[in-house]
Amino acid sequence: MLFAYAEPESAAKGIERLAREATPLLEKRQVEYLGIEVRSVLNRCASDRMPFAWTINPYRGCEFGCRYCYARYTHEFMGLARWEDFEEKIYVKRGAARILTRELTLRRLNGQSIALGTATDPYQPAECRFRVTRSLLGVLAQASDLRLSITTKSDLVVRDIDLLRRIALRNSLQVNLTVTTLDRDLSRILECRAPMPELRLQALTHLREAGIPAGVTLSPILPDITDDRAGLEVVIAAAKAHGAVHVFWNVLFLKPSAQQAFFPFLAQHFPHLRKRYTACFARAAFLDRAYTDRIGHLIAELKREHGLPDRPAFEMPSSIYETAVEAEQLPLFQLAAPAPPRSTALPCVGTPPAPRGNRRSDTGQLQPMRYSEPCVGDSIRFADPKGGSRRRPRCAVVES
Repeated sequence: MLFAYAEPESAAKGIERLAREATPLLEKRQVEYLGIEVRSVLNRCASDRMPFAWTINPYRGCEFGCRYCYARYTHEFMGLARWEDFEEKIYVKRGAARILTRELTLRRLNGQSIALGTATDPYQPAECRFRVTRSLLGVLAQASDLRLSITTKSDLVVRDIDLLRRIALRNSLQVNLTVTTLDRDLSRILECRAPMPELRLQALTHLREAGIPAGVTLSPILPDITDDRAGLEVVIAAAKAHGAVHVFWNVLFLKPSAQQAFFPFLAQHFPHLRKRYTACFARAAFLDRAYTDRIGHLIAELKREHGLPDRPAFEMPSSIYETAVEAEQLPLFQLAAPAPPRSTALPCVGTPPAPRGNRRSDTGQLQPMRYSEPCVGDSIRFADPKGGSRRRPRCAVVES
């Protein structure tokens, strides 16, 4: 597997030098995992467009390969010039939990917002093998007075319900399941290796049944592809039906590195839109204010119709859990997922959806989701362009 570097090795410094020194961990047919040393896990967010002060990304790169992903530019900092590198070269942050333990002692974090999964999916296939995200949650479970949000496209998040419940006892927590479309065929070509949307909605139900505040991020909304009223409404209605306490949204934005991946996708699947998109993003990475406002009014109307709160896009909620219950002590690096606890009536926002089928045992214990444990060897069905369906590995830790 060949990777193009933007500068000669003699000029490498900072994160690019660390990337060059990364240790190969595993190589498969379409992806290579490398261990990288990092100085910090908790990063200050300098953008005034974002509602959080700090970010945590357990990995660099994301194997899901979403065609619209804005975060591809982050690999350019490591001297990787090809847009494919972002999904083919995954860096695993070594010692992340140990570093976060040190950084969380800073008093300035109290009450500030932290977003986990802003430039990578914390539950991408690498997490099945390396469990960096789970180790970080083990550290966060010892903290208090934080405002934490987690964003993912993976149903693997239900594996960590035990830690999420503990975090929520002493902090404000929300989990966001990204659902761009419920069209299976479109999802498969748009989000090539991500779990199908229905699995994400099932994960949402499990989180809500466990008393964890969770909702849907409808993002990005793509002009003339996913922005019709019917398509948006079906996602919002499904979010409500699966117990979502919120629906956040955002429209597409494309930096040059993202355009390199997205424009060929348009040429292949939506050739009639290529010229319009090229013109829209010729001078800026963001769509114009008129379009964003129109979508905002439509989303607000649909949320009101379906009984969802009309918060602005990506708003962080205020503190949700107010409880005198002492948080149970958790060993700092307990990485193996224990059996789900019996119901303990955690306080939560809204009413969790009623259990369906055999979701709970006779004792009231939450049953593990089919796709959460184990990861290796599990599979899902997805639409075959030639008709019918076929099976695909659920987690990319399965050797390919």
